[in-house]
Amino acid sequence: MPTIRPARAEDLPRIAEIRLGVSENRLADPTAISDQEVFWYLNEGIFLASADDAGTLQGFACANPLNGYVWAMFVIDPAQGRGHGTALHEALTAALKQAGHAQAWLATGQGTKAIDFYARRGWRMTGVGLDRQAVLVRGL
Repeated sequence: MPTIRPARAEDLPRIAEIRLGVSENRLADPTAISDQEVFWYLNEGIFLASADDAGTLQGFACANPLNGYVWAMFVIDPAQGRGHGTALHEALTAALKQAGHAQAWLATGQGTKAIDFYARRGWRMTGVGLDRQAVLVRGL
């Protein structure tokens, strides 16, 4: 059973491994994510980590509590299908609702497993952004 907790600075090396350890929505240029962005989410945003029974992080999720934007939700490939994504999703959407949002939104790659994951949880596609990413929204 996954354990969800706030991410900590000492988790960041493992979180980077997770982000680079996914086959879909791969980060082509790791330098595209600045340390400033990561630390903003760590200190000001909603930044959650999912650990397995041994305490090893297997996934993470970040959202902006100011605008309801889900910035990231990733589970490393070998741990997919073990409940980490669902647990992160539940905790993240609950935190956004607690922050006062009536809906959340995100962008993800078109034609990916992520689209199906979100659709099963009530997200609907509203269009495609300028970066060709699918834009989804969900009531909270």
